[in-house]
Amino acid sequence: MNKTAAAKEKKTREPLFHIVKKSGIVWWKAWLIRIAAVIAALMVVAVITLVMTGQNPLEMYKAMLDGAVGNSTRTWNLLQDTALLLLVALAVTPAFKMRFWNIGAQGQVLAGVLATTACLRYFTDKLPTPLLFVVMILCAILAGAVWAVIPSIFKAYLNTNETLFTLMMNYIAINLVAFFCFRWSKNSGNDVIGLINRKSKVGWLPEIGGNKFLLIVLTVAVLTVVSFIYLKYSKHGYELSVVGESENTARYIGINVKSVVIRTVILSGAICGLAGFLLVSGVHHTMTTEVEGGRGFTAIIVSWMAHFNPFYMILTSFLIVFMEKGAIQVASSKNLQLDDNFSSIVIGIIILFIIGCEFFINYKIKFKSKNKEEEALKQ
Repeated sequence: MNKTAAAKEKKTREPLFHIVKKSGIVWWKAWLIRIAAVIAALMVVAVITLVMTGQNPLEMYKAMLDGAVGNSTRTWNLLQDTALLLLVALAVTPAFKMRFWNIGAQGQVLAGVLATTACLRYFTDKLPTPLLFVVMILCAILAGAVWAVIPSIFKAYLNTNETLFTLMMNYIAINLVAFFCFRWSKNSGNDVIGLINRKSKVGWLPEIGGNKFLLIVLTVAVLTVVSFIYLKYSKHGYELSVVGESENTARYIGINVKSVVIRTVILSGAICGLAGFLLVSGVHHTMTTEVEGGRGFTAIIVSWMAHFNPFYMILTSFLIVFMEKGAIQVASSKNLQLDDNFSSIVIGIIILFIIGCEFFINYKIKFKSKNKEEEALKQ
Protein backbone atom coordinates (compact mmCIF):
# COMPACT_ATOMS: atom_id res chain seq x y z
CA MET A 1 0.00 0.00 0.00
CA ASN A 2 2.76 2.40 0.89
CA LYS A 3 4.56 1.54 -2.32
CA THR A 4 1.40 2.18 -4.36
CA ALA A 5 0.83 5.55 -2.68
CA ALA A 6 4.46 6.53 -3.16
CA ALA A 7 4.32 5.53 -6.82
CA LYS A 8 1.11 7.53 -7.31
CA GLU A 9 2.63 10.56 -5.59
CA LYS A 10 5.75 10.30 -7.76
CA LYS A 11 3.60 9.96 -10.85
CA THR A 12 1.48 13.03 -10.15
CA ARG A 13 4.30 15.24 -8.95
CA GLU A 14 5.37 17.84 -11.52
CA PRO A 15 6.96 21.28 -11.36
CA LEU A 16 4.81 24.35 -10.76
CA PHE A 17 5.81 25.73 -14.14
CA HIS A 18 8.16 24.97 -16.99
CA ILE A 19 9.59 26.98 -19.90
CA VAL A 20 8.42 26.13 -23.41
CA LYS A 21 9.89 27.44 -26.65
CA LYS A 22 7.37 29.29 -28.80
CA SER A 23 6.77 27.85 -32.22
CA GLY A 24 6.56 31.32 -33.73
CA ILE A 25 5.37 34.84 -33.06
CA VAL A 26 4.01 37.51 -35.37
CA TRP A 27 6.66 40.15 -36.09
CA TRP A 28 4.55 43.06 -34.87
CA LYS A 29 3.92 41.33 -31.54
CA ALA A 30 7.66 40.82 -31.13
CA TRP A 31 8.27 44.51 -31.71
CA LEU A 32 5.50 45.47 -29.29
CA ILE A 33 7.30 43.42 -26.63
CA ARG A 34 10.58 45.19 -27.44
CA ILE A 35 8.95 48.62 -27.26
CA ALA A 36 7.34 47.69 -23.96
CA ALA A 37 10.76 46.60 -22.67
CA VAL A 38 12.29 49.96 -23.59
CA ILE A 39 9.43 51.83 -21.88
CA ALA A 40 9.79 49.65 -18.78
CA ALA A 41 13.54 50.28 -18.74
CA LEU A 42 13.01 54.04 -18.94
CA MET A 43 10.55 53.87 -16.03
CA VAL A 44 13.00 51.85 -13.91
CA VAL A 45 15.82 54.27 -14.75
CA ALA A 46 13.56 57.18 -13.81
CA VAL A 47 12.84 55.68 -10.39
CA ILE A 48 16.53 54.89 -9.77
CA THR A 49 17.54 58.40 -10.82
CA LEU A 50 14.99 59.99 -8.51
CA VAL A 51 15.84 57.79 -5.52
CA MET A 52 19.63 57.72 -5.83
CA THR A 53 20.36 61.24 -7.07
CA GLY A 54 17.27 63.33 -6.40
CA GLN A 55 17.45 64.60 -9.98
CA ASN A 56 14.42 65.06 -12.17
CA PRO A 57 14.38 62.06 -14.58
CA LEU A 58 12.71 64.16 -17.27
CA GLU A 59 15.65 66.56 -17.20
CA MET A 60 18.01 63.65 -17.65
CA TYR A 61 16.06 62.34 -20.64
CA LYS A 62 15.94 65.84 -22.08
CA ALA A 63 19.73 66.04 -21.79
CA MET A 64 20.09 62.66 -23.51
CA LEU A 65 17.89 63.83 -26.37
CA ASP A 66 19.85 67.06 -26.67
CA GLY A 67 23.17 65.21 -26.68
CA ALA A 68 22.07 62.92 -29.50
CA VAL A 69 20.01 65.21 -31.78
CA GLY A 70 20.29 68.64 -30.20
CA ASN A 71 21.45 70.26 -33.44
CA SER A 72 22.25 69.29 -37.03
CA THR A 73 25.91 68.54 -36.27
CA ARG A 74 25.01 66.20 -33.42
CA THR A 75 22.36 64.53 -35.54
CA TRP A 76 24.80 63.84 -38.39
CA ASN A 77 27.40 62.63 -35.89
CA LEU A 78 24.77 60.25 -34.55
CA LEU A 79 24.01 58.95 -38.04
CA GLN A 80 27.69 58.56 -38.89
CA ASP A 81 28.54 56.66 -35.71
CA THR A 82 25.43 54.51 -36.19
CA ALA A 83 26.59 53.70 -39.72
CA LEU A 84 30.10 52.75 -38.58
CA LEU A 85 28.81 50.53 -35.77
CA LEU A 86 26.34 48.97 -38.18
CA LEU A 87 29.14 48.26 -40.66
CA VAL A 88 31.17 46.33 -38.09
CA ALA A 89 28.01 44.46 -37.05
CA LEU A 90 27.43 43.53 -40.69
CA ALA A 91 31.00 42.25 -40.76
CA VAL A 92 30.68 39.85 -37.83
CA THR A 93 27.18 38.63 -38.70
CA PRO A 94 28.04 36.08 -41.46
CA ALA A 95 30.59 34.41 -39.19
CA PHE A 96 28.20 34.40 -36.23
CA LYS A 97 25.39 32.96 -38.34
CA MET A 98 27.80 30.17 -39.26
CA ARG A 99 28.55 29.67 -35.51
CA PHE A 100 32.11 30.92 -35.95
CA TRP A 101 32.52 33.21 -32.94
CA ASN A 102 34.62 35.99 -34.44
CA ILE A 103 35.62 38.16 -31.47
CA GLY A 104 38.45 39.70 -33.48
CA ALA A 105 36.61 42.51 -35.26
CA GLN A 106 38.64 45.06 -33.30
CA GLY A 107 41.93 43.67 -34.63
CA GLN A 108 40.57 43.34 -38.17
CA VAL A 109 39.41 46.97 -38.16
CA LEU A 110 42.80 48.08 -36.83
CA ALA A 111 44.50 46.09 -39.60
CA GLY A 112 42.47 48.14 -42.08
CA VAL A 113 43.38 51.33 -40.22
CA LEU A 114 47.09 50.48 -40.37
CA ALA A 115 46.97 49.61 -44.09
CA THR A 116 45.09 52.82 -44.95
CA THR A 117 47.50 54.97 -42.94
CA ALA A 118 50.51 53.31 -44.59
CA CYS A 119 49.06 54.09 -48.03
CA LEU A 120 48.51 57.71 -47.09
CA ARG A 121 52.06 58.05 -45.80
CA TYR A 122 53.88 56.36 -48.64
CA PHE A 123 51.72 56.85 -51.75
CA THR A 124 50.22 60.33 -51.39
CA ASP A 125 52.86 61.99 -53.57
CA LYS A 126 53.31 59.02 -55.90
CA LEU A 127 49.77 58.27 -57.04
CA PRO A 128 46.94 60.41 -58.43
CA THR A 129 44.11 60.90 -55.97
CA PRO A 130 41.55 58.53 -57.62
CA LEU A 131 44.14 55.75 -57.84
CA LEU A 132 45.22 56.46 -54.27
CA PHE A 133 41.67 55.84 -53.05
CA VAL A 134 41.52 52.56 -54.96
CA VAL A 135 44.82 51.42 -53.44
CA MET A 136 43.74 52.48 -49.95
CA ILE A 137 40.44 50.62 -50.16
CA LEU A 138 42.00 47.46 -51.59
CA CYS A 139 44.83 47.43 -49.05
CA ALA A 140 42.44 48.00 -46.14
CA ILE A 141 40.13 45.21 -47.30
CA LEU A 142 43.08 42.87 -47.90
CA ALA A 143 44.59 43.63 -44.47
CA GLY A 144 41.30 42.93 -42.68
CA ALA A 145 40.80 39.72 -44.68
CA VAL A 146 44.33 38.48 -43.93
CA TRP A 147 43.88 39.21 -40.24
CA ALA A 148 40.69 37.14 -40.26
CA VAL A 149 41.83 34.26 -42.46
CA ILE A 150 44.60 33.18 -40.06
CA PRO A 151 42.27 31.96 -37.27
CA SER A 152 39.79 30.61 -39.85
CA ILE A 153 42.43 28.30 -41.36
CA PHE A 154 43.38 26.98 -37.94
CA LYS A 155 39.70 26.45 -37.14
CA ALA A 156 38.96 24.69 -40.42
CA TYR A 157 41.94 22.32 -40.39
CA LEU A 158 42.90 21.97 -36.71
CA ASN A 159 39.57 22.76 -35.00
CA THR A 160 41.14 25.37 -32.73
CA ASN A 161 39.07 27.61 -30.49
CA GLU A 162 38.21 30.58 -32.71
CA THR A 163 37.02 32.73 -29.80
CA LEU A 164 40.41 32.73 -28.08
CA PHE A 165 42.33 32.86 -31.36
CA THR A 166 40.51 35.93 -32.71
CA LEU A 167 40.67 37.60 -29.31
CA MET A 168 44.45 37.17 -29.16
CA MET A 169 44.72 38.59 -32.68
CA ASN A 170 43.20 41.80 -31.32
CA TYR A 171 46.12 42.32 -28.96
CA ILE A 172 48.64 41.72 -31.73
CA ALA A 173 46.89 44.30 -33.90
CA ILE A 174 46.79 46.85 -31.08
CA ASN A 175 50.50 46.50 -30.48
CA LEU A 176 51.30 46.67 -34.19
CA VAL A 177 49.38 49.94 -34.44
CA ALA A 178 51.14 51.22 -31.31
CA PHE A 179 54.53 50.33 -32.82
CA PHE A 180 53.86 52.19 -36.05
CA CYS A 181 52.36 55.14 -34.20
CA PHE A 182 55.65 55.39 -32.32
CA ARG A 183 57.68 54.97 -35.48
CA TRP A 184 55.73 57.45 -37.59
CA SER A 185 55.10 60.11 -34.95
CA LYS A 186 57.41 63.09 -34.77
CA ASN A 187 57.63 63.10 -30.98
CA SER A 188 59.01 59.98 -29.32
CA GLY A 189 56.53 58.13 -27.18
CA ASN A 190 53.51 59.77 -28.78
CA ASP A 191 50.67 57.35 -29.51
CA VAL A 192 49.14 59.44 -32.28
CA ILE A 193 50.75 60.45 -35.57
CA GLY A 194 48.75 63.65 -36.04
CA LEU A 195 46.38 64.59 -38.85
CA ILE A 196 47.56 63.13 -42.14
CA ASN A 197 47.64 65.57 -45.09
CA ARG A 198 45.98 68.23 -42.94
CA LYS A 199 46.60 71.03 -45.44
CA SER A 200 46.10 69.26 -48.77
CA LYS A 201 43.44 66.82 -47.49
CA VAL A 202 44.60 64.31 -50.10
CA GLY A 203 43.14 60.90 -49.30
CA TRP A 204 40.29 62.37 -47.28
CA LEU A 205 36.82 61.27 -48.34
CA PRO A 206 35.08 64.03 -50.31
CA GLU A 207 32.07 65.90 -48.98
CA ILE A 208 28.68 65.51 -50.66
CA GLY A 209 26.71 68.74 -50.75
CA GLY A 210 29.00 70.20 -48.14
CA ASN A 211 28.29 67.30 -45.76
CA LYS A 212 31.28 65.17 -44.69
CA PHE A 213 29.11 62.51 -43.05
CA LEU A 214 26.75 61.67 -45.91
CA LEU A 215 29.11 59.51 -47.98
CA ILE A 216 29.78 57.12 -45.08
CA VAL A 217 26.06 56.83 -44.30
CA LEU A 218 25.20 56.10 -47.94
CA THR A 219 28.01 53.56 -48.26
CA VAL A 220 26.85 51.61 -45.22
CA ALA A 221 23.20 51.83 -46.36
CA VAL A 222 24.11 50.16 -49.66
CA LEU A 223 26.17 47.48 -47.89
CA THR A 224 23.26 46.77 -45.54
CA VAL A 225 20.98 45.97 -48.47
CA VAL A 226 23.70 43.87 -50.13
CA SER A 227 24.32 41.96 -46.87
CA PHE A 228 20.62 41.19 -46.49
CA ILE A 229 20.41 39.85 -50.05
CA TYR A 230 23.64 37.88 -49.61
CA LEU A 231 22.54 36.21 -46.37
CA LYS A 232 18.94 35.49 -47.37
CA TYR A 233 18.96 34.79 -51.10
CA SER A 234 22.47 33.83 -52.24
CA LYS A 235 23.90 30.32 -52.44
CA HIS A 236 26.77 31.29 -50.14
CA GLY A 237 24.31 32.64 -47.57
CA TYR A 238 22.41 29.35 -47.67
CA GLU A 239 25.59 27.33 -47.27
CA LEU A 240 26.85 29.24 -44.24
CA SER A 241 23.40 28.89 -42.62
CA VAL A 242 23.49 25.12 -43.12
CA VAL A 243 27.02 24.91 -41.71
CA GLY A 244 25.85 26.92 -38.71
CA GLU A 245 22.93 24.56 -38.08
CA SER A 246 24.90 21.32 -38.49
CA GLU A 247 28.27 20.62 -40.04
CA ASN A 248 27.37 16.96 -40.48
CA THR A 249 24.25 17.89 -42.44
CA ALA A 250 26.31 20.27 -44.56
CA ARG A 251 28.80 17.54 -45.39
CA TYR A 252 25.99 15.09 -46.13
CA ILE A 253 24.47 17.37 -48.79
CA GLY A 254 27.86 18.00 -50.38
CA ILE A 255 28.93 21.35 -48.89
CA ASN A 256 32.66 21.83 -48.40
CA VAL A 257 32.61 22.96 -44.77
CA LYS A 258 36.25 24.05 -44.63
CA SER A 259 35.85 26.18 -47.72
CA VAL A 260 32.68 27.81 -46.37
CA VAL A 261 34.32 28.59 -43.02
CA ILE A 262 37.39 30.21 -44.57
CA ARG A 263 35.41 32.08 -47.22
CA THR A 264 32.89 33.47 -44.73
CA VAL A 265 35.49 34.64 -42.22
CA ILE A 266 37.50 36.29 -45.01
CA LEU A 267 34.34 38.22 -45.90
CA SER A 268 33.94 39.32 -42.28
CA GLY A 269 37.54 40.50 -42.12
CA ALA A 270 37.27 42.32 -45.46
CA ILE A 271 34.27 44.35 -44.27
CA CYS A 272 36.11 45.17 -41.03
CA GLY A 273 39.06 46.34 -43.13
CA LEU A 274 36.69 48.62 -45.07
CA ALA A 275 35.51 50.03 -41.75
CA GLY A 276 39.14 50.79 -40.92
CA PHE A 277 39.48 52.68 -44.21
CA LEU A 278 36.40 54.78 -43.43
CA LEU A 279 37.67 55.58 -39.94
CA VAL A 280 40.97 56.94 -41.28
CA SER A 281 39.92 58.48 -44.56
CA GLY A 282 36.45 59.69 -43.59
CA VAL A 283 36.41 60.37 -39.86
CA HIS A 284 39.66 60.77 -37.90
CA HIS A 285 42.34 61.25 -40.60
CA THR A 286 44.88 59.81 -38.20
CA MET A 287 45.83 56.56 -36.50
CA THR A 288 45.77 55.66 -32.82
CA THR A 289 45.28 52.49 -30.82
CA GLU A 290 41.87 53.84 -29.78
CA VAL A 291 40.62 54.83 -33.23
CA GLU A 292 38.39 51.74 -33.46
CA GLY A 293 36.40 53.02 -30.48
CA GLY A 294 35.30 49.66 -29.09
CA ARG A 295 32.96 49.02 -32.01
CA GLY A 296 34.30 45.50 -32.49
CA PHE A 297 32.77 44.32 -29.22
CA THR A 298 29.66 46.52 -29.30
CA ALA A 299 28.88 45.14 -32.76
CA ILE A 300 28.48 41.69 -31.20
CA ILE A 301 25.59 43.00 -29.08
CA VAL A 302 24.08 44.71 -32.13
CA SER A 303 24.21 41.54 -34.22
CA TRP A 304 22.76 39.29 -31.52
CA MET A 305 19.99 41.70 -30.53
CA ALA A 306 18.92 41.91 -34.20
CA HIS A 307 18.99 38.11 -34.64
CA PHE A 308 21.50 38.51 -37.48
CA ASN A 309 19.02 40.51 -39.59
CA PRO A 310 20.84 43.45 -41.26
CA PHE A 311 17.73 45.64 -41.34
CA TYR A 312 17.02 45.09 -37.64
CA MET A 313 20.65 45.98 -36.96
CA ILE A 314 19.91 49.52 -38.14
CA LEU A 315 17.55 49.96 -35.20
CA THR A 316 19.79 48.31 -32.61
CA SER A 317 22.85 50.27 -33.78
CA PHE A 318 20.90 53.51 -33.67
CA LEU A 319 19.58 52.77 -30.18
CA ILE A 320 23.00 51.99 -28.73
CA VAL A 321 24.72 55.00 -30.32
CA PHE A 322 21.81 57.24 -29.29
CA MET A 323 22.20 56.16 -25.67
CA GLU A 324 25.97 56.62 -25.78
CA LYS A 325 25.66 60.15 -27.18
CA GLY A 326 22.97 60.98 -24.66
CA ALA A 327 25.01 59.57 -21.79
CA ILE A 328 27.95 61.80 -22.70
CA GLN A 329 25.67 64.85 -22.54
CA VAL A 330 24.23 63.72 -19.20
CA ALA A 331 27.71 63.29 -17.73
CA SER A 332 28.85 66.70 -18.97
CA SER A 333 25.73 68.62 -17.94
CA LYS A 334 26.38 70.99 -15.06
CA ASN A 335 22.71 71.12 -14.11
CA LEU A 336 22.37 67.39 -13.57
CA GLN A 337 25.70 66.80 -11.80
CA LEU A 338 25.85 63.15 -12.82
CA ASP A 339 29.10 61.43 -13.71
CA ASP A 340 30.09 58.86 -16.35
CA ASN A 341 29.45 55.96 -13.99
CA PHE A 342 25.78 56.81 -13.61
CA SER A 343 25.46 57.20 -17.36
CA SER A 344 26.90 53.72 -17.77
CA ILE A 345 24.34 52.38 -15.29
CA VAL A 346 21.54 53.93 -17.35
CA ILE A 347 22.81 52.37 -20.57
CA GLY A 348 23.33 49.00 -18.88
CA ILE A 349 19.78 48.89 -17.51
CA ILE A 350 18.21 49.74 -20.86
CA ILE A 351 20.30 47.15 -22.73
CA LEU A 352 19.54 44.55 -20.02
CA PHE A 353 15.80 45.06 -20.50
CA ILE A 354 16.11 44.87 -24.28
CA ILE A 355 18.11 41.64 -24.14
CA GLY A 356 15.80 40.23 -21.46
CA CYS A 357 12.68 40.83 -23.53
CA GLU A 358 13.99 38.36 -26.11
CA PHE A 359 13.17 35.63 -23.58
CA PHE A 360 9.48 36.52 -23.72
CA ILE A 361 9.61 36.65 -27.52
CA ASN A 362 11.13 33.19 -27.88
CA TYR A 363 9.77 31.37 -24.82
CA LYS A 364 6.67 31.18 -22.69
CA ILE A 365 6.08 30.06 -19.12
CA LYS A 366 3.58 27.23 -18.81
CA PHE A 367 2.13 26.65 -15.36
CA LYS A 368 0.99 23.31 -14.00
CA SER A 369 -2.56 22.50 -15.00
CA LYS A 370 -4.98 21.83 -12.12
CA ASN A 371 -7.18 19.63 -14.32
CA LYS A 372 -4.27 17.32 -15.14
CA GLU A 373 -3.42 17.10 -11.46
CA GLU A 374 -7.00 16.13 -10.54
CA GLU A 375 -7.13 13.53 -13.31
CA ALA A 376 -3.86 12.01 -12.13
CA LEU A 377 -5.17 11.73 -8.59
CA LYS A 378 -8.34 10.00 -9.74
CA GLN A 379 -6.24 7.40 -11.53
